[in-house]
Amino acid sequence: MTRAQPRTHLHSSKLVRFLSENAMLEAVQPSQDVGQKLGDWLDFRQAIALHGLLNPESPTEQAMPAHQRRASLMTPEALTRHFDKVKASLEQSIGQGAPSGTGLSRIEMPPATLDEPLEPKIAFEPYRRFYAAHQRQIEAQVRTLRSQLRGQLAKSTPALQQLAALDASFENILSEREAMLLGKVPKLLEKRFSQALKQHLKKQAEASAVDPTAPQLRPDAWLLPWRQQLRTALLAELDTRLQPALGLLEAFNQESTSSP
Repeated sequence: MTRAQPRTHLHSSKLVRFLSENAMLEAVQPSQDVGQKLGDWLDFRQAIALHGLLNPESPTEQAMPAHQRRASLMTPEALTRHFDKVKASLEQSIGQGAPSGTGLSRIEMPPATLDEPLEPKIAFEPYRRFYAAHQRQIEAQVRTLRSQLRGQLAKSTPALQQLAALDASFENILSEREAMLLGKVPKLLEKRFSQALKQHLKKQAEASAVDPTAPQLRPDAWLLPWRQQLRTALLAELDTRLQPALGLLEAFNQESTSSP
C-alpha cells in the first residue's frame, strides 16, 4: 500500500500561508469559484482546446494492448519513490546545498555579512540571485517530474490518459501566469529585507549618537533569521510547484489500487 501524501487547498498553499503569516501578503479568502476564475484567464483558443479534452467525441484510443501497457508501467511504489527522491533532493539543495549524485547544481547561500556601504538594493542582490537560481532549478526539476508522471499515466487507463493530456494543456496555459506570480516572491522578500536593514541602520545610528566610540552593531540579530526565512520561502514554493505532480501521482496510485 502506498502512503498518502499531504494535500493543501488551492487557496491555502504553504507559500501563501508563509507570505501571509510574515505580513508580506494580505490574506484573502477565495471569493470566486476556481472554474470561473480559470475561465477569466483563458483565451478562446485555449477554452476550445480544454473543452475538447474534457468532452472527447470518442473514448481515448489505447496505443497498445493492456498487457503490454501494464508491462511498461512503473509500479505505484516505484513512482512514489521517484517523486519522493526528487522532492528530497530539492529540499536538501535548498537547506544544505545539492547532494552529490543528483545532478543538481550547488547554489551557495551568500556569506552572512554585509559590505559597506549598507545600501538595501545592493545588499539584497546576492540573495536575489540565490533565490532566482533555486527557482530555476526547482522549475526545471518539477517540470521534468511532471512530464515523467504524465508519461506513466499515458500508458494507463483511458481516464488517466485523458488526465495526462489535460495536465499538459493546463501546464502550457498556466506556465506564463505561474512564472509571473512566483516572480513577485523575491520582490516581497526584498521589501522585508530592506525594512529590516533600515531598522538595523536606525538602531546603529541611535547607538552611535549616545556613544560615538561604541562598536558597530552586528546584523546577526535580524540577518540570520531572515536568511532562514529565505529558505522557508523556497521550501514553501517547492511544495506549491509540486502540487500538480502530486495530483497526478495520487490519481495513478488510486487507479492502480482499484484496477484488477
